[in-house]
Amino acid sequence: MKRSKKITISIITFFVIIALIIVGRYGIGLYFKKKFSKRPPPGTIVQIVKNESFSQSIESYCTSLSSKTTSFKIKKNELLEPISFNNAVNKGDVIAKLSSKTIVAPFSGIIGKRGISGSSLGSENTIILTLDDSRKVLCDLKIPEVYAAVLKKDLQLRATFSAYKDKIYEGAIESVASRVDAQTRSILARAKINNENSEIIPGSLLEIEILYNQKNALGIPDTSIMYEGSKKFIYKIIENNTIKKIEIETGIRNKGNLEVLSGINEGDKVVAEGLTKVRPGMKIKPIIK
Repeated sequence: MKRSKKITISIITFFVIIALIIVGRYGIGLYFKKKFSKRPPPGTIVQIVKNESFSQSIESYCTSLSSKTTSFKIKKNELLEPISFNNAVNKGDVIAKLSSKTIVAPFSGIIGKRGISGSSLGSENTIILTLDDSRKVLCDLKIPEVYAAVLKKDLQLRATFSAYKDKIYEGAIESVASRVDAQTRSILARAKINNENSEIIPGSLLEIEILYNQKNALGIPDTSIMYEGSKKFIYKIIENNTIKKIEIETGIRNKGNLEVLSGINEGDKVVAEGLTKVRPGMKIKPIIK
């Protein structure tokens, strides 16, 4: 009888221990589930949809020309005073005093000199004095005929000069030829570029970007786009900072931005970066970029 009682007590004790282990493990599971299920929503870079400037461009290059230029052939032995080369003069200023005459600037510009060999002029005593107005420079461009439909007068352009790599010079197309060159299959266009500080020297090689199809439209960063086949999607921020997957249509790309044709409105917020760490219906902490 005593042995039977001991066995019964042992069995009851065993099951009590098993029950305590199960309850303990369940309680620990609930604790950790409760603790980690309350993680704060991830911080995500968000951008507000707004109107941006968009355009397409034609890239080319050209050699700069002075908007006004003239030259004077003078004899060194006739000079009464030294000439101050590479200096700016105004219209009407005296630029050279000779024994036979005085040379006056017909327009404002920079005084320079072009060396001519004695054999070409018959005497080493001759120099060529130049006057260039480079506050606006001209540029002749050869544009492929495929752009004939968009190339026209007054198109805005940007120019860069290798001596000032970080500076952009603004300009516009001044005239366009009325026919295509049959040999080069290109159209000749002349541009005028602002050069107020005369940094662009006549004869400099310029890189040109002609802008066309300019417009203001809704834009979002291209880092916010998800591609699925031929379709494009974004994550839009809705109520309570929850995100929703939205299909959109896009247009042209410009400087890291994409034109949005449909799917979102001005003022909407979209996830701009970190697409891999979010999913539809998830709550996020927006960080406005």
